[in-house]
Amino acid sequence: MTQNAEAAAAFLKAISHEGRLMILCHLATGEKSVTELENLLGARQAAVSQQLSRLRSEGLVAPRRDGKTIYYSLADERSIRIMGVLYEMFCGAK
Repeated sequence: MTQNAEAAAAFLKAISHEGRLMILCHLATGEKSVTELENLLGARQAAVSQQLSRLRSEGLVAPRRDGKTIYYSLADERSIRIMGVLYEMFCGAK
């Protein structure tokens, strides 16, 4: 149980940053390119890339390269499930 609690705390810490959470919310609707995320967030490429790097290192997002463009999507079932609930609660139409 301790190991699971540590994993849950790391997961929650990774999504607790507003910028990372916004990225995950946008990815909850489907795969996006880094450029699309920059435009959606109104943020510079360096800031978006830094947050994507953290999310990638935590195993929450997965990259896919198509030529020079890198696309990101939610990486695993836990990311998809949690972001589905958060999106429904906070991002969807009310």
